[in-house]
Amino acid sequence: MVTRGFSSGRKPPTDTDARIPPGQYLEQGFPVLSAGPTPRVRTEDWSFTLKHGPRPIKKWNWAEFNALPLSRMTRDIHCVTAWTKFDTAWQGVLIDDILADAGIEAPTAFTLAHSFDGYATNVPAKDLVAGKAMVALLYEGKPITPDHGGPARLLVPHLYFWKSAKWLNGLQFTERDEPGFWELRGYHIYGDPWREQRYTGDP
Repeated sequence: MVTRGFSSGRKPPTDTDARIPPGQYLEQGFPVLSAGPTPRVRTEDWSFTLKHGPRPIKKWNWAEFNALPLSRMTRDIHCVTAWTKFDTAWQGVLIDDILADAGIEAPTAFTLAHSFDGYATNVPAKDLVAGKAMVALLYEGKPITPDHGGPARLLVPHLYFWKSAKWLNGLQFTERDEPGFWELRGYHIYGDPWREQRYTGDP
Protein backbone atom coordinates (compact mmCIF):
# COMPACT_ATOMS: atom_id res chain seq x y z
CA MET A 1 0.00 0.00 0.00
CA VAL A 2 1.31 3.44 -0.97
CA THR A 3 1.01 5.96 1.81
CA ARG A 4 -1.05 8.93 0.68
CA GLY A 5 0.49 12.35 1.19
CA PHE A 6 -0.82 15.89 1.58
CA SER A 7 -0.21 17.14 -1.94
CA SER A 8 -3.00 18.65 -4.02
CA GLY A 9 -5.67 16.17 -5.06
CA ARG A 10 -4.68 13.59 -2.45
CA LYS A 11 -6.25 12.77 0.87
CA PRO A 12 -4.17 12.71 4.04
CA PRO A 13 -3.48 9.21 5.40
CA THR A 14 -6.12 7.74 7.68
CA ASP A 15 -5.39 6.04 10.97
CA THR A 16 -5.72 2.71 9.15
CA ASP A 17 -3.19 3.71 6.49
CA ALA A 18 -0.69 4.72 9.16
CA ARG A 19 -0.87 1.26 10.77
CA ILE A 20 -0.20 -0.73 7.59
CA PRO A 21 3.47 -1.14 6.65
CA PRO A 22 4.57 -0.71 3.01
CA GLY A 23 3.45 -3.46 0.67
CA GLN A 24 0.87 -4.86 3.11
CA TYR A 25 -2.93 -5.15 2.95
CA LEU A 26 -5.47 -5.34 5.78
CA GLU A 27 -6.68 -8.88 6.54
CA GLN A 28 -9.89 -9.49 8.49
CA GLY A 29 -9.32 -13.21 8.95
CA PHE A 30 -6.32 -15.03 10.38
CA PRO A 31 -4.58 -17.01 7.61
CA VAL A 32 -2.74 -20.19 8.56
CA LEU A 33 0.79 -20.53 7.14
CA SER A 34 3.38 -23.08 8.21
CA ALA A 35 6.68 -24.47 6.96
CA GLY A 36 5.43 -28.05 7.32
CA PRO A 37 2.81 -30.29 8.96
CA THR A 38 1.11 -29.04 12.12
CA PRO A 39 2.39 -30.82 15.24
CA ARG A 40 -0.17 -31.71 17.91
CA VAL A 41 1.58 -31.03 21.20
CA ARG A 42 -0.28 -32.05 24.35
CA THR A 43 0.18 -29.74 27.32
CA GLU A 44 1.25 -32.71 29.45
CA ASP A 45 4.11 -33.27 26.98
CA TRP A 46 5.01 -29.59 26.59
CA SER A 47 8.11 -28.02 28.09
CA PHE A 48 10.13 -24.85 27.58
CA THR A 49 13.90 -24.74 27.97
CA LEU A 50 16.04 -21.62 28.27
CA LYS A 51 19.62 -22.17 27.09
CA HIS A 52 22.90 -20.29 26.80
CA GLY A 53 24.54 -21.97 23.86
CA PRO A 54 24.18 -25.72 24.43
CA ARG A 55 23.89 -25.33 28.20
CA PRO A 56 20.38 -25.46 29.71
CA ILE A 57 19.70 -22.66 32.19
CA LYS A 58 16.19 -23.62 33.28
CA LYS A 59 13.32 -25.81 32.10
CA TRP A 60 9.60 -25.45 32.84
CA ASN A 61 6.72 -27.86 32.34
CA TRP A 62 3.25 -26.60 31.40
CA ALA A 63 2.03 -26.12 34.97
CA GLU A 64 5.22 -24.38 36.07
CA PHE A 65 5.21 -22.08 33.06
CA ASN A 66 1.56 -21.12 33.59
CA ALA A 67 2.38 -20.20 37.18
CA LEU A 68 4.61 -17.38 35.92
CA PRO A 69 3.12 -13.86 35.73
CA LEU A 70 0.68 -13.55 32.82
CA SER A 71 0.54 -10.36 30.77
CA ARG A 72 -1.79 -9.11 28.05
CA MET A 73 -0.63 -7.75 24.72
CA THR A 74 -2.85 -6.36 21.94
CA ARG A 75 -0.86 -5.64 18.79
CA ASP A 76 -1.06 -5.46 15.02
CA ILE A 77 0.75 -8.32 13.31
CA HIS A 78 2.34 -8.37 9.86
CA CYS A 79 3.00 -11.46 7.74
CA VAL A 80 5.76 -11.46 5.13
CA THR A 81 3.18 -12.75 2.62
CA ALA A 82 1.74 -9.20 2.75
CA TRP A 83 -1.22 -9.36 5.13
CA THR A 84 -1.60 -7.25 8.26
CA LYS A 85 -4.12 -7.99 11.01
CA PHE A 86 -5.07 -5.31 13.50
CA ASP A 87 -5.57 -5.57 17.27
CA THR A 88 -4.71 -9.21 17.89
CA ALA A 89 -5.20 -9.94 21.60
CA TRP A 90 -2.79 -12.30 23.36
CA GLN A 91 -2.01 -13.42 26.88
CA GLY A 92 1.20 -15.06 27.94
CA VAL A 93 4.49 -14.71 29.74
CA LEU A 94 6.77 -11.82 28.85
CA ILE A 95 10.32 -12.80 27.98
CA ASP A 96 11.36 -10.40 30.76
CA ASP A 97 9.46 -12.52 33.29
CA ILE A 98 10.97 -15.75 31.96
CA LEU A 99 14.47 -14.33 32.40
CA ALA A 100 13.58 -13.01 35.85
CA ASP A 101 12.31 -16.44 36.94
CA ALA A 102 15.56 -17.96 35.69
CA GLY A 103 17.52 -15.33 37.63
CA ILE A 104 19.38 -13.95 34.62
CA GLU A 105 19.57 -11.05 32.21
CA ALA A 106 20.13 -11.71 28.51
CA PRO A 107 23.68 -13.16 28.46
CA THR A 108 24.27 -12.50 24.74
CA ALA A 109 22.92 -10.17 22.06
CA PHE A 110 21.34 -12.93 19.96
CA THR A 111 18.82 -15.75 20.29
CA LEU A 112 17.35 -18.66 18.39
CA ALA A 113 13.74 -19.59 19.10
CA HIS A 114 13.15 -23.33 18.75
CA SER A 115 9.95 -25.23 18.01
CA PHE A 116 8.72 -28.79 18.54
CA ASP A 117 8.78 -29.46 14.78
CA GLY A 118 12.46 -28.51 14.43
CA TYR A 119 11.77 -24.98 13.18
CA ALA A 120 14.05 -22.21 14.40
CA THR A 121 14.25 -18.47 13.85
CA ASN A 122 16.75 -15.87 15.04
CA VAL A 123 15.71 -12.78 17.00
CA PRO A 124 18.07 -10.23 18.58
CA ALA A 125 17.80 -10.25 22.36
CA LYS A 126 16.97 -6.53 22.38
CA ASP A 127 13.79 -7.30 20.43
CA LEU A 128 12.59 -9.73 23.09
CA VAL A 129 13.02 -7.70 26.29
CA ALA A 130 11.57 -4.46 27.71
CA GLY A 131 8.02 -5.71 27.18
CA LYS A 132 8.43 -6.23 23.43
CA ALA A 133 7.79 -9.98 23.23
CA MET A 134 6.13 -12.88 25.03
CA VAL A 135 5.48 -16.58 24.92
CA ALA A 136 1.78 -16.45 24.12
CA LEU A 137 -0.57 -19.03 25.66
CA LEU A 138 -3.98 -17.55 24.84
CA TYR A 139 -5.43 -15.80 21.79
CA GLU A 140 -8.59 -13.75 22.28
CA GLY A 141 -8.96 -15.33 25.71
CA LYS A 142 -8.84 -18.95 24.51
CA PRO A 143 -6.05 -21.53 24.22
CA ILE A 144 -4.12 -21.07 20.99
CA THR A 145 -5.15 -23.70 18.45
CA PRO A 146 -2.47 -25.95 16.94
CA ASP A 147 -2.87 -24.31 13.52
CA HIS A 148 -1.88 -20.99 15.05
CA GLY A 149 1.01 -22.39 17.05
CA GLY A 150 -0.57 -23.71 20.25
CA PRO A 151 -0.18 -24.60 22.94
CA ALA A 152 2.48 -21.86 23.07
CA ARG A 153 4.09 -19.62 20.48
CA LEU A 154 6.54 -16.78 20.47
CA LEU A 155 5.03 -13.35 19.85
CA VAL A 156 7.34 -10.63 18.49
CA PRO A 157 4.72 -8.38 16.89
CA HIS A 158 6.99 -5.60 15.66
CA LEU A 159 8.81 -8.00 13.30
CA TYR A 160 7.38 -10.02 10.41
CA PHE A 161 5.30 -12.84 11.81
CA TRP A 162 7.63 -15.69 10.79
CA LYS A 163 9.77 -14.49 13.70
CA SER A 164 6.90 -15.38 16.09
CA ALA A 165 7.74 -19.08 16.11
CA LYS A 166 4.85 -21.51 16.49
CA TRP A 167 4.89 -24.58 18.81
CA LEU A 168 7.65 -23.02 20.86
CA ASN A 169 9.74 -25.24 23.12
CA GLY A 170 12.83 -23.20 23.81
CA LEU A 171 14.89 -20.04 23.56
CA GLN A 172 18.63 -20.30 23.08
CA PHE A 173 21.04 -17.41 23.57
CA THR A 174 23.80 -17.52 20.96
CA GLU A 175 27.13 -15.75 20.61
CA ARG A 176 26.44 -14.70 17.02
CA ASP A 177 23.39 -13.97 14.89
CA GLU A 178 22.66 -17.47 13.57
CA PRO A 179 20.07 -17.73 10.78
CA GLY A 180 17.08 -19.99 11.32
CA PHE A 181 14.88 -22.01 8.95
CA TRP A 182 13.54 -19.24 6.70
CA GLU A 183 16.61 -17.04 7.04
CA LEU A 184 18.68 -19.86 5.50
CA ARG A 185 16.17 -20.00 2.65
CA GLY A 186 16.34 -16.40 1.52
CA TYR A 187 14.34 -14.49 4.11
CA HIS A 188 15.80 -11.40 5.77
CA ILE A 189 17.99 -11.90 8.82
CA TYR A 190 16.01 -9.29 10.83
CA GLY A 191 12.58 -8.78 9.24
CA ASP A 192 11.35 -5.25 10.00
CA PRO A 193 7.98 -4.80 8.21
CA TRP A 194 8.29 -1.00 8.19
CA ARG A 195 11.51 -1.30 6.18
CA GLU A 196 10.11 -4.13 4.01
CA GLN A 197 12.88 -6.45 5.05
CA ARG A 198 11.32 -9.51 3.47
CA TYR A 199 14.25 -11.15 1.72
CA THR A 200 18.02 -11.34 1.88
CA GLY A 201 19.41 -8.18 0.28
CA ASP A 202 16.52 -5.94 1.28
CA PRO A 203 17.94 -2.87 3.04
